[in-house]
Amino acid sequence: MGRVSQTQNIDSLIACLQVIIENQCSLSDQDLLILNEALKKLQILRNKKGKTNKELRKEVQKIVELFARYFS
Repeated sequence: MGRVSQTQNIDSLIACLQVIIENQCSLSDQDLLILNEALKKLQILRNKKGKTNKELRKEVQKIVELFARYFS
């Protein structure tokens, strides 16, 4: 996957999380903390240069695991 495509995918995830955080008043404080933590990780990941596809997948996998742990 090219760098532009990676950035677009990460940007899409960030945008989705921001919409969820801003528009879901029924989320608990714990839910909001988890979503904000994931958002912060994605924003950091977006700004990192030189990451390989494997490294990016690992980082995104950690975020998905975070969601799975708390929202299942």
